[in-house]
Amino acid sequence: MWELIKAAGWPIWPLIAVSVVAVALIIERALTLRRDQVIPPGLTDKVIEEYRKKGLSQELVNLTAGQGPLGQVLAAGLANIRSPRPVVKEAIEAAGVVVAHGLEKYLNALATIATAAPLMGLLGTIIGMIEIFGSQTATGTNPAQLASGISIALYNAAMGIIVAIPALMFYRYFRGKVDALLIELEQQATRLVDVLHGDRAK
Repeated sequence: MWELIKAAGWPIWPLIAVSVVAVALIIERALTLRRDQVIPPGLTDKVIEEYRKKGLSQELVNLTAGQGPLGQVLAAGLANIRSPRPVVKEAIEAAGVVVAHGLEKYLNALATIATAAPLMGLLGTIIGMIEIFGSQTATGTNPAQLASGISIALYNAAMGIIVAIPALMFYRYFRGKVDALLIELEQQATRLVDVLHGDRAK
């Protein structure tokens, strides 16, 4: 491995650094976007049950808000549950914007890596080509410099693609997962409002 890195020359080091960052972002998002972390199972039912037992209290709102992204959205609806439905909906949407921002964290960075890595590989390829042309002299060709230039060009091009493909795939995967989670968050919050407003109307 070390021999390959040496053969690829200095342009490979930024690509290695970017690949480490990409792996770290992928692991972080994979852990953060787990469904049970974002939408704790049975949370909406627990909040409804607690509201029916004890009514609205600041303690219930605070406890709900501490239960991950779904808790934050439900807490916004719960805190305004005595207000008209449009006001409750507006509060939930405002909380949803904040939650969405948190769920989408680092996704732009991952997309940037997926876009930039091939360009970084191309830069390495160009540097290798410059070295190849530099190996041509009036007295002939310098074989060592020619081989070095070819290595730099090919290894950097390959590394750029190797970094970009997984980064792009995981970006698309996380992007779709965030969209699905946001839809479910909205559904859970709407259900809470429907049930509790229905209880108040009785």
